[in-house]
Amino acid sequence: HSSQENEFWSALLEKAYAKLHGSYEALKGGSTCEAMEDFTGGVSEMYELQEAPTNLFQILLKAHERNSLMGCSIEADPSVTEMQTPEGLVKGHAYSITRVQYVDINTPNSSGKIPLLRLRNPWGNEAEWKGPWSDKSPEWRFIPDNEKEAIGLTFEDDGEFWMSYRDFVKYFMRLEICNLNPDSLSEEELKSGDKKRWEMSVYEGEWVRGVTAGGCRNNLQTFSRNPQYTITLTDPDEEDEENKCTVIVGLMQKNRRAQRRIGRDCLTIGFAVYKLDDPEKLPKPLDTNFFTYNASVARSPSFINLREVSCRFKLPPGTYCIVPSTFDANEEGEFILRVFSEKKNNMEENDEEVGMGEIDERIREAEPEPEEQKADDKVKEFFHKLAGDDMEVDWMELKEILDYAMRAEIASSSTIGGQGTLLNSLLSMVCGAVCRDTPLASVFETVSEGGFSKDVCRSMIAMMDVDRSGKLGFDEFKQLWIDIRHWKSVYKLYNKEGAGYLNAFELREALNSAGYRLNNHILNILVHRYAGKDGNISFDDFMMCAVRLKSMIDQFKERDPNNTNKATFTMEEWVEKTLYS
Repeated sequence: HSSQENEFWSALLEKAYAKLHGSYEALKGGSTCEAMEDFTGGVSEMYELQEAPTNLFQILLKAHERNSLMGCSIEADPSVTEMQTPEGLVKGHAYSITRVQYVDINTPNSSGKIPLLRLRNPWGNEAEWKGPWSDKSPEWRFIPDNEKEAIGLTFEDDGEFWMSYRDFVKYFMRLEICNLNPDSLSEEELKSGDKKRWEMSVYEGEWVRGVTAGGCRNNLQTFSRNPQYTITLTDPDEEDEENKCTVIVGLMQKNRRAQRRIGRDCLTIGFAVYKLDDPEKLPKPLDTNFFTYNASVARSPSFINLREVSCRFKLPPGTYCIVPSTFDANEEGEFILRVFSEKKNNMEENDEEVGMGEIDERIREAEPEPEEQKADDKVKEFFHKLAGDDMEVDWMELKEILDYAMRAEIASSSTIGGQGTLLNSLLSMVCGAVCRDTPLASVFETVSEGGFSKDVCRSMIAMMDVDRSGKLGFDEFKQLWIDIRHWKSVYKLYNKEGAGYLNAFELREALNSAGYRLNNHILNILVHRYAGKDGNISFDDFMMCAVRLKSMIDQFKERDPNNTNKATFTMEEWVEKTLYS
């Protein structure tokens, strides 16, 4: 180590940082913005100074007021190393901006204020700006001595110099600002009145294939599946002549650099912002119909494959919805969405609350006809033969019933075309054999291997087994058939054109039709658990999903009779509920 124990070794920090990301290769192609973000946790903005907004100096003043880190640079010629301009600026260097201020000036003809910036060359030597307002330039004689003292003016070969805002925009090409989190300022700094801090909201999310990876607005049918976040801006900025609110939105991809070694580069990402005139009357989340007839009021400058996309907006007070997305649908990744504003922005996920809802009318209409109910006696006769003396069926006996009754669904993950309801199919396929005194063994020989998994059957038993006997009595068995009939009808409704599977993008609507209200977090988990690599869900997996949902929600509601959205379990009860489900 160094002979001086307090010496900073940047090479060791670089090595540790490369190790964090998996390799030195993962650091290649980084930018000043990324470095500032990684070491501060802030949100960065980038401006091309040839296209600088008219209020850029005001932006710089507010950034300095909030202790933002600021850097600027001149594009370098790749074939030339650190070429110096006639004005003394070095191309390719990351200059830091250390002060932004209006400075009093008194000339023989007039007096007023001039916008100045103090910059520092990372070399920290005599390589400094040689133009107006450089060290010992004649312009400084028009600045009062007390003003020079207030801004800490010194003339040294330390790489630090002043220049006018006009020359800054003229000679530099790129400006990068890293806006720091609110907790970066101490209470002492805030009490002094010289510094202010941003209000910040942050959410983490993910795009999951077939669920929340809906792609950009070009993919209209799936765009509404993307995660959605609302922000409410109540108060305009102080001293804003237009009575608008400054909002900085930053969308960052997570862990993409570390995944470069396995061939995963940054996704092409962006976001859109929509005005919600009457939020209470709009669906949660916003649906395809909303995006069909409403245009965005703001958006990211472009969809680009950078780690972070950010942009600053001026918006009137109101409620807005931010929709982050990848450019193409079904691209998976994790992200962090951050919103900075001068006043509070009250950010929330625009999603449903988890719970039970109404069953779709189309599913209710699929109930059996009255004459079909008369067949219950035959079902009971079959149940008695299968159940034996204890009048109950275990999971293996239940599996035999399910496998035969729904062999068509199992064989092709499709429904029984033209056969009517599940109960009717059961009667025609199983009870008919019983009534003809056909041996049960010969009936089940016709069922192909596989069928319903033992986990599904065991979960069905656990869902209805109130007395924890591991078996179902006839009343429990009968209630189970009602649930299965609903789920089978839901699957049939969303099994488009007999495709033989349920598309994961349809899972929310399918479960809504079955009476379940779920948010994106739960949907993502369900798809990770029950969908295949192609994003499709088989009949057996859909049934398992429905069984587990009903079981867990019912157990929770049993402990929450007053609908407080809270339930209390002892450790023993929790272990019992989770293991036997």
